[in-house]
Amino acid sequence: MPGIKKSYMKPRIVALIPAHNEENSIRDCLAGLNDQLLPKGVELDVYVIADNCTDRTEEKAITAGEEFNLNLKVIITENNKLRKVGALNAGWKLLYGDLLDIYNKQLTEHEELYKQSIKAVLGMDADSRLAPNCLTYLWEGLMSARNIGGVMAKYTMRMPKKKSLLSKHDVYYEEKLASGEYGGPVARWWTHQQKQDMASWLLDLQYHGGSTYVLGGQATLFRPEALQEVLNHNKLDGPWQNDSDVEDMLLTWQLQKSGWKTLISPKGRCFVDAMRSYHTFREQRNKWNSGTVDLLTNKDLSVQTRHKGKIWRNQMKLLSDLVIRAMFIVLLSVALATDQFYWSWVWIIPIALASVLNVILALKTPMNRLIDVILAGLLISPELYLWVNLMTFSQVWLGKLSANKKDGWANQYAAESGKTSSKLLQGIILTIVAIAAGCYLCFAYQDFLTSSRVQEAISPYLMTGWIALTYLTIIKSLMMIYQIWTLRGRHTA
Repeated sequence: MPGIKKSYMKPRIVALIPAHNEENSIRDCLAGLNDQLLPKGVELDVYVIADNCTDRTEEKAITAGEEFNLNLKVIITENNKLRKVGALNAGWKLLYGDLLDIYNKQLTEHEELYKQSIKAVLGMDADSRLAPNCLTYLWEGLMSARNIGGVMAKYTMRMPKKKSLLSKHDVYYEEKLASGEYGGPVARWWTHQQKQDMASWLLDLQYHGGSTYVLGGQATLFRPEALQEVLNHNKLDGPWQNDSDVEDMLLTWQLQKSGWKTLISPKGRCFVDAMRSYHTFREQRNKWNSGTVDLLTNKDLSVQTRHKGKIWRNQMKLLSDLVIRAMFIVLLSVALATDQFYWSWVWIIPIALASVLNVILALKTPMNRLIDVILAGLLISPELYLWVNLMTFSQVWLGKLSANKKDGWANQYAAESGKTSSKLLQGIILTIVAIAAGCYLCFAYQDFLTSSRVQEAISPYLMTGWIALTYLTIIKSLMMIYQIWTLRGRHTA
C-alpha cells in the first residue's frame, strides 16, 4: 500500500564460536574469518561465546575483532554446566529468543527483522581456522538445494612447526612452546596419523556421494530452518542437546530424521588442531567412540541415520582387526613354542595389499611428508595407530558393560589441561615383562613343549585356528582391494 515503509535488512551468515579459555587460539580463528570472501550482498556477524572463561578470551576476541574489522560481539556465559552445548544454545537464544523465559519476552521489530535476515548459521570451534574461500564453498553447497540442512568443511589437522626451529635463548621460548604451535618428531608423526585417518574418512564419504553421518562442530554451515525444525520437533530450548558426548552427531541424525540432507563440501577446507599426545588422543577417541556407540544402542534417544549400517560395519571392521591380530599372536606363539611353525609365501599378499593401500592414503593426505609415505609403506605407522584405536574400541565396548557412565568431555579436557597422565609407559613395561617371561618359560620347558605328545595334542587346534584365520584374512584382503579401487577416483581429502 502507498505510504507504508518496508524495512529491509541484508541477508547474513551468523557465526557462533564457543570458546572456553581459548585466549591462545581465538585470534587465529577470527583471522580465518577475515580471510573469507563473502557471497555477493551477504554480511557476516560473529558471536564469540566466552564460556566460563578464566583467562583473557573475551579481551583477545574483542581486540582481534577490531583488528580485522569484523562485526563481532562477545557473549559471556557463567555457571554453564552444559559446556559446548550450553554455549552454542546461548548464542542461539540471543538470536531467536529463549523459549524458557518465564516472562515470554517478545522480540522487537528490529530483532525479528534481524532473525529473518539470517540465512545460514556457521558453527565452529575456537581452535579451528577456515581456509580462504571456505565460507563461499559452504554457502554454495547449502544454497544448491532446498533440502540441504547442513554442509561441513573438509578437516585437515595442522602440522606443528618443528620444535628445533625454536631457539632456547629466545626470551619467548617457553611461551611459544606452550602455544602448541611447535612440536617434536613424535608430535608431528602423531599429527600425520590423525590427518591420514581423517583423509581416509573424507575420501570414503565423497566416493559414496558426499553424505555424512556427522556434521563436525569444527566448521559446519547450517540452514536455520533445519535447526528450528529439530528444536520444535524434539521440544528443545536450543538445537544442540547434551544427551550425548557427540552432540554434533546427534544433531546430524536429527536433521536426517526430519528429511534434511547433510553433506561435506568437496572444496571448503578447515584447519583444526590434532591431539598432540597419546593420552589426549585416547581420551578424545574414547569420547567420540563411546558417544557413537551410545547413539547406535540407546533406543531412548529415538534417532536414526541412513548411515547406521555403515557405522555398524566400521565397528565390525575394528572387531575383525582385533580378532585377527589376537588370533595371529596366539597361534604364532603356540606354533613357535611347540616347533610347529611353517612359513607360507601366501601371507605376503595381505601385507602387500595393506602396504599399497596405506601408501595411497598417505599420498592423498594433504601436505604429506616423504617420511610419512615411507613409514606407511613399511606399515609401521598404520599398525601402531591401529593398535591405539583397537585399545580404544575395546575400552568403549567394555565400558558398555559397566554401570558407571564416564564424562567424556571432562576426561578429554582434563587430559588436554595436563590434569591426568597416560599409563602408556607402564603398559609397555608390563608387555615387555610378559613377553620376556613367556620366552623364558618356553626355553625352560622346550623339551616338553616340543615332545610328540604335546605336538599331537595341539596340532588339531592349531590347524583349525590357522584355517579360520586364513578365511578372515581373505575377507580383509578383499575389503582392502575394494578400498584401493575406491581411491582411484578424482576425490581429494
